[in-house]
Amino acid sequence: CQVFTKKPPQKNTCPIKEVVQGKTKTTYVLLSAPWNVLCYYAEEISLRVPLQVVTTPISNWSEKILEKLHIPNIMAQDVPNLPPDYYTCQFHTNKLERFLGHENKDTFFKTTQRHQILYEILARTPYGSLKRGEVGIGRLVSEHVLTAAFPLHEGQFEMPKTPEDPKSLNMRQILHHYWARWACWRKYQPLDHIREYFGEKIALYFAWLGFYTGWLLPAAVVGFIIFLFGIWLMVTDVAAEELCSSGNAFVMCPLCNICSYWNLSSICYTYKAGLLFDNGGTVFFSIFMSLWAVTFLEYWKRTSSILSHRWDCSEFEEIEERPRPEFTALAPMTVRNPVTGAEEPYFPETQRLSRTITGNMVIILMIAIVLIFLIAIILYRTILSIIIYRSQNAFFIFSAGRIASLTGSMLNLLVILLLSRLYTYLAQILTRWEMHRTQTKYENAFILKVFIFQFVNFYSSPVYIAFFKGRFVGYPGNYNTLLGIRNEDCGASGCLIELAQELLVIMVGKQVISNIQEFVLPKLKTWWHRRKLKPAPSQELIDEPDGQPDLSPWEANYQLLVCEGLFDEYLEMVLQFGFITIFVAACPLAPFFALINNWVEVRLDAQKFVCEYRRPVVERAQDIGIWLTILKFISYLAVISNAFLISFTSDFLPRLYYRYTTGSMRGYINFTLSVAPANFTQSYMTCRYRGLRDDKGQPTQDYYHLLAIRLSFVIIFEHVVLLIGRIIDWMVPDIPEEVEIKIKREHYMAKEALAENQVRQNIMINSNTSLLF
Repeated sequence: CQVFTKKPPQKNTCPIKEVVQGKTKTTYVLLSAPWNVLCYYAEEISLRVPLQVVTTPISNWSEKILEKLHIPNIMAQDVPNLPPDYYTCQFHTNKLERFLGHENKDTFFKTTQRHQILYEILARTPYGSLKRGEVGIGRLVSEHVLTAAFPLHEGQFEMPKTPEDPKSLNMRQILHHYWARWACWRKYQPLDHIREYFGEKIALYFAWLGFYTGWLLPAAVVGFIIFLFGIWLMVTDVAAEELCSSGNAFVMCPLCNICSYWNLSSICYTYKAGLLFDNGGTVFFSIFMSLWAVTFLEYWKRTSSILSHRWDCSEFEEIEERPRPEFTALAPMTVRNPVTGAEEPYFPETQRLSRTITGNMVIILMIAIVLIFLIAIILYRTILSIIIYRSQNAFFIFSAGRIASLTGSMLNLLVILLLSRLYTYLAQILTRWEMHRTQTKYENAFILKVFIFQFVNFYSSPVYIAFFKGRFVGYPGNYNTLLGIRNEDCGASGCLIELAQELLVIMVGKQVISNIQEFVLPKLKTWWHRRKLKPAPSQELIDEPDGQPDLSPWEANYQLLVCEGLFDEYLEMVLQFGFITIFVAACPLAPFFALINNWVEVRLDAQKFVCEYRRPVVERAQDIGIWLTILKFISYLAVISNAFLISFTSDFLPRLYYRYTTGSMRGYINFTLSVAPANFTQSYMTCRYRGLRDDKGQPTQDYYHLLAIRLSFVIIFEHVVLLIGRIIDWMVPDIPEEVEIKIKREHYMAKEALAENQVRQNIMINSNTSLLF
């Protein structure tokens, strides 16, 4: 159905198709726009159109390095129909002859630009009361007045059965064959093709995901080497050999009020397993990952600036982005835009501030709920340990701590996933109520709300284990309690191995669950959706040779799933980034697991967008938005976290201190154990516990020496790593020099085009004036 800006023709020109599915009749209406409407709205929404082809070849850093080293590039592939790169400027109807391809009205505007224009018209068309915000096609779909509104895919994604010239393939077939197949896991992503078909916002996500995955490779290699170093230490460590051969030399105090005494040698294998994660190599790896995170973000900013300029989005947020339709309808007043000079709807900042404060109160309430669940899980682990000890089963009693810790981690993961869905829905309502002007500001506010909650939701348990668990236990005869229950202590082998276990359960468990959901759920949803839309039996269907109906493009597209956006994809990756940086000292294998997950993630997401989702409406974006700010925050937090983790949770500094004072590691186990006060032990039996205390329970001189060393290490570690990070930030410019030259060239060409057109208009005015006289 053609969309007009003025009075439409009397005759209905809408192509309408009615399809009967069982007792349901679905009516499809195809919308298009005439040339004058396309031109009007292209100028209205500041679409950029080509002035001149850019002849500079496109390459990336890995291609250049491999070419210089004369190494074959197995990641390269020749993808047909590469979209050309242009110098562009904003479209103006009176400058039409200055743009490339203006002779052909059918191809001048790209398909995605036509989609943008039509959606802009539909999104801003009121259908009811403006005061109630009854505006736009999106709300009509959400209120079930319409069941769907979407642009059509460009044909099928399957390759033709007979061999054809690759250049004759449609863009969807190209993306499926050269990107979405599992066989393409080691190939470069065709980012320009993705942008041409899905738009800049989706293309930037896949560009960032591919860039992040590539940078995970060196981190995974170094982490794996550190893990192998830990395996070597398991065999050669002097302290581990001393513990395993101690026999009955170290009788340990009970771990709970009803527990019995136990021998330290019984945790031989667990102690050795802890050396996989707690060794000197993890200190180096923590420094490496902190600098890796800073360098990764600096080079991503360079890559982002290159892509945003190549894809004509470098000025989108400052100049080109328009107010949201809902904001336009509900804003109580208008003000003049200081940049464009146009009158735009305005919502008073005082009212928005009051709404934002209310939203923040809700966030604090939800965070409090998360902390309540965390305390509940801590109590669950303690109570479960007591129940297991009372069971009188020797096997379960020996593994009580590990069973309680592992089941607590799994329960925590379940609580995390349930609370995440509830809060995401609540954050959408709050953000919509806050009345943000543009879509970018709306999304940034929504993302920040959800991330704050998810940050506490996912990281509260690891933070508790890393920095609080076992710190407030007390000592035999003077134990501290919470709600009448003795405070939770670290396991016999220390907190770091428990932290590694918690990270693996939450991080790897979430990744496995997410990948299964992304692989299985879309297929189940598609099957169910097609089953509901199965056409009613007819003679035409009976006459089909394979018994299947020949679906039209709109019917086939309607059977696909609605694209759910990129929020969940970004959130999953950013939380993963936090796990591999904030707690990397506890689990050197985290980057390795992240790398494997991301190789799978890229193909799963590609298949969803190409094969299983309806084609989303193109959205423009200048960068990845507030996600970059969040990643920077995580990278700085990682430096502080790893400094405290190495200082207070790891055994690295106590080992270093003991080796320095004694010259050997012999006797280290005895050094870390204190003798319980006499009022705690029964009869003649004495027991030991972890700590640097005297026989009265008071800290020893070694305790204070170590405390000073730990605090000094935190300060030195933070300052050195942050200083090196700042140097890297200073050495790597955000915008490459060649991009700055291209930007200046593009501005010059746009200015010349405008000036030449202005001169022509002046000549015409002067000639008309002379004729009048």
